[in-house]
Amino acid sequence: MANWTDSIVGDRMTVDREFNDRVAASEFSSQEWGLIMTATEFEIEHADDPERARIVADTEKLPQIMPELKNVRSQMAQMGGAPAESSSGGGGGLFDSIKGALGLGGGGGGDDAEKRREAERLVQEYADELQRHLESNGKWERVRVAYQE
Repeated sequence: MANWTDSIVGDRMTVDREFNDRVAASEFSSQEWGLIMTATEFEIEHADDPERARIVADTEKLPQIMPELKNVRSQMAQMGGAPAESSSGGGGGLFDSIKGALGLGGGGGGDDAEKRREAERLVQEYADELQRHLESNGKWERVRVAYQE
């Protein structure tokens, strides 16, 4: 099943470029998005049924990278390039980091769950866009069949 993804590398690059605007409008930086995509695998659900087959994002590994997303954001903040935090009123910094580590304020465990849900939503949008791209270029049927092999 891994070979099917090898056959669409160029298509993925095209969709990546087209999807950059959505990533830029999201709460994730391009570095964070890269990490999210590294932890995501794509599968074809109902591959044996041409009418129901669709690309879905397997985000099972996202919880494992959530701490690293925080590190990326922290490093960007230290360099002065972090995106604004959408859920906590503060701008980050040492005090907010300490509050978050103690479970106080807006940076507690719920923040990870919220970020994970947002990442899952965005990754599935990407999968939907990839499928639309493959369909519009006449490659979807070949990819769907290759997935089954």
